[in-house]
Amino acid sequence: MTNSNEAYKLAGVDIDAGERAVELMKASIAKSKRKEVVGDLGGFAGLFDASALKGMQRPLLATSTDGVGTKTEIARWLGKYDTIGEDLVAMVVDDLVVCGAEPLFMTDYIAVGKVFPERVAEIVAGIARGCEKAGTALVGGETAEHPGLLAEDEFDIAGAATGVVDEPNLLGEHRIKEGDILIAMPSSGFHSNGYSLVRHIIKKANLDLNYVVTEYNKSAGEVFLTPTEIYALDCLALIRGMKDKLHGFSHITGGGIAENTLRVIPEGLTAVYDRSTWSLPVEMEFLASQGQLERPDMERAWNCGIGMSAIVDSGSAQLAIKSLAARGMKAWQAGVIQKREAGQPGSILVGEYAKR
Repeated sequence: MTNSNEAYKLAGVDIDAGERAVELMKASIAKSKRKEVVGDLGGFAGLFDASALKGMQRPLLATSTDGVGTKTEIARWLGKYDTIGEDLVAMVVDDLVVCGAEPLFMTDYIAVGKVFPERVAEIVAGIARGCEKAGTALVGGETAEHPGLLAEDEFDIAGAATGVVDEPNLLGEHRIKEGDILIAMPSSGFHSNGYSLVRHIIKKANLDLNYVVTEYNKSAGEVFLTPTEIYALDCLALIRGMKDKLHGFSHITGGGIAENTLRVIPEGLTAVYDRSTWSLPVEMEFLASQGQLERPDMERAWNCGIGMSAIVDSGSAQLAIKSLAARGMKAWQAGVIQKREAGQPGSILVGEYAKR
C-alpha cells in the first residue's frame, strides 16, 4: 500500500519539497522583521503589535493587494527568480503610501506547477529584500502547488500589505489645489506593468534577450527584468519633512502617467505633465519602435519614465526635489495642477519628450 505522502506526491503535490522550501526561506524572511512582529514564521497567522496606534488621533488602516502580471514569464524565460519578489513588494506597498500610510506588514502567495524548493526560496528572498527596502515586515505567506493547472515550471505571485495613517494626515484629492507642482520620481524601467505588450513585441520582432544594451551594459533580458523601484521610504520621508506642504502622490502603474494621476485629481482641476522635462527610457523607445506603437498606446501601457509623482504646494517644489536628492532620488519638476478647461481631461501630457 502507498503511504499518504507518496500518494499525494503521485498526484502532483510534494509536501516534503514544500517543507524544504520553508526552511530555505526562513533566513531571508528574518531580515525583514520589525520590532512589532510577534512570534516566528510558521503559525496560522502573522501577529503585529498595534500598540503604537494608540498615539494617533484616528488611526486608519490601509490595505492593498497586487501581483506582478506576466513579468513572471520573463523571469521564467531567463531562469532568474531572485528579483521578481522585489517587484511584488513595490506594487503593493507603493500603493499604500499614496494615501500617506506607512506600510507595516505584508503577506505573499506563490502558486507553482511544481515546488522546486530553491526556486521558491529565491522568490521569497526577493520579497523579503523588497520588504527591507520598504521598512515593511513579511509576516507570512502561502506556497500552493497546482499540478494540472500550471505546467511544472510555471508560477504566479501575489501579495497583500497593511499600513496605517492618522486621519488628519491623510493625503488625496481633498488637499490638491490649483497651482500645485508635480514632482516626478524616475522609474527603473518597465516596473511590473505592460508586460503582455512587452512579451508580444519580443516574440513578434524575434528579439534576442542575450543582446547587450550598451546604454546599460546589460543584456536585454536583464533590462526587462530590472526590479521595480520601491518608493515607500522616499515618500514617507517627504511626508515627515514637508507635512502640509505635501498634498498627494500618484503611483504610476498600469494605465500610465495620465490615468493614474487622474485618480487623485479633484473635479475642476487638471494635472498637466510637460514631456520636455524628461527623456523616454531607451528600452521603451526601442520597443515602441519595434512594435510600431502609437504614442497613446505606449503611454497607456507603460510608465514612460516616471514611477511615482508627488504633488506639492507651489512654493515647495525645490524643497521636495532637494529632500529626495539627499536620499539619492533624482526627482524633477514635471508639471503643474491647472484649472480644468471645458472638455479637458483631468490629467494630460503635453509637448515632446526631451532628446538624450
